[in-house]
Amino acid sequence: MIEKKATVKNETGIHARPALSVVKEASKFKSEVLIVKDGNEYNAKSIVAIMCMAAAKDDEVIIKASGADEEAAAVAMVKLIEQGLTN
Repeated sequence: MIEKKATVKNETGIHARPALSVVKEASKFKSEVLIVKDGNEYNAKSIVAIMCMAAAKDDEVIIKASGADEEAAAVAMVKLIEQGLTN
């Protein structure tokens, strides 16, 4: 398991469209990918989970990835979140 910190840079946080970007990116990997916010874990491959996370601009999150491609998954997720959720 690998963990990496990220800061939400999207001006409007993670709402419907950015949540879809998160799910699409996470789904590219075989690893389990979770996003931790305020101590709660959210499945990055679930649109409902990501929308329920309600992450706002400048919120700090932790990306947790576990599996064969965990390093690549974690790096890609941090990059996506910190570049404003545009992929």
